[in-house]
Amino acid sequence: MTASDWSSCGRYVTRPALSDERVQLSAAGQEELKLKTPWRDGTTHLVMSPREFMQRLAALVPRPRLHLIRFHGVLAPNAKLRSLVVPQGPLEQGEPTAQAAVAAECEVQTAQARPQRISWARLLKRVFDIDMQHCPNCGAGELKIIAAILERPVIEKILTDLGLDPQPPPRGRTREAGQD
Repeated sequence: MTASDWSSCGRYVTRPALSDERVQLSAAGQEELKLKTPWRDGTTHLVMSPREFMQRLAALVPRPRLHLIRFHGVLAPNAKLRSLVVPQGPLEQGEPTAQAAVAAECEVQTAQARPQRISWARLLKRVFDIDMQHCPNCGAGELKIIAAILERPVIEKILTDLGLDPQPPPRGRTREAGQD
């Protein structure tokens, strides 16, 4: 893939679920969702309370660590016949099958030895093209975390020395249960 392909993938992954132009707040405080195409009965907009709108959006979010694609039958992960229907890597000409089996086993072992999670720095680089692993000034030096400062007085002293406000911004008021 080229850099522009990765860039378009990043834009697709980070796009919002709904276009801002399609959602509006009416004068009565109701959410109006404009449909992409009219329904058979001629409906072009859905009008609902902000709470109902949020409930409908929340219902679309899948549970964490839930696979959205499920395979059944011979394509299921533990199916006995799966190895017969799932394509394997290409075999070289004249290679005995015993050597192919040993090579496949080595590939499986190395794949299992890899870490399962990608670091945040690599994810930021992949999605947003932000390099958190190399120095932004010279580009050659490798950045490493050398400390995590968790004590509030130390954090305030560092921010004050840098000329920044040591106090965090105020928290917004939470809505009461009856408010919409």
